[in-house]
Amino acid sequence: MPTPHAQGPAHSGAAPGGLLLCRAAPRAVAPLAHLLRDPMLLTGAGDTWSVLVPEGRPWRDGGEPVERVLTGWATALAVAAPWPVLALWWDADRAGYTLAAGFRRPVGYVWLANGTAAGEDEAMRTFAARLGLDPVLDVQELDHLTRPDPNADARARLRGLLAVLTRAGVGLPPGLDPGAGPGRLREAALRRPDARQTDGHGLREALRTELDAVEGVALAPWLPWAATPRARALATAQLAVGLPLAVWGLRRRSPGRTAAGALLVAHGALSLTYGLTHPPD
Repeated sequence: MPTPHAQGPAHSGAAPGGLLLCRAAPRAVAPLAHLLRDPMLLTGAGDTWSVLVPEGRPWRDGGEPVERVLTGWATALAVAAPWPVLALWWDADRAGYTLAAGFRRPVGYVWLANGTAAGEDEAMRTFAARLGLDPVLDVQELDHLTRPDPNADARARLRGLLAVLTRAGVGLPPGLDPGAGPGRLREAALRRPDARQTDGHGLREALRTELDAVEGVALAPWLPWAATPRARALATAQLAVGLPLAVWGLRRRSPGRTAAGALLVAHGALSLTYGLTHPPD
């Protein structure tokens, strides 16, 4: 699939940036997004997708690589939700994506600034399978993104990826273009009538947000399962893993790992609380 030339991050000098695409409506994403400890804007990105636009402090002020931060956030959201999360990221040297789904190992792909593929072909096929893309037509188009193309830089590769994802329901709002800096992305998101701010809260506030959602509709579909013995065992494991991970992330000032640990703790606590207050019939 020929990809039109586009000036990418390396050529334009654009600041590092990224987007988080969640396969869920904004009302389902909002309670969990509070745990990422970074102000974000949330808006719809198609009929069944939402997009989170970060402010970018961890890589702008904290010096963490944008890839690491976005991957940590995507993983954190995915372990606490029944829907996949796709992180798109870019900096002056590279661009790529990470797809996280539940407790499965995230899958990702990287392109150098000039568009040279620096990932494994198998990652693309795994990516397509996990999102339920067409195993023939869509996979063929994804394969084109891994082949040499002198007219496609890293930004164009991400646009090609998004073009394939339109058939999976992804529709990024105008202005949310790969390669743009966080300021431009936030300006574009703010023009959306459904945009909302998800300020980064601490663990206590985030737990309250999730527990309040039990009586609402945002997280309700999976809660009956939380009363089963298997769910209680999983919740206990989430607490056992999440607490030390959150502490480790705070000590190392790693927002991605801190968010992942906090989400595991919050999700485990919510599941245990629901299981105790709503015993199975």
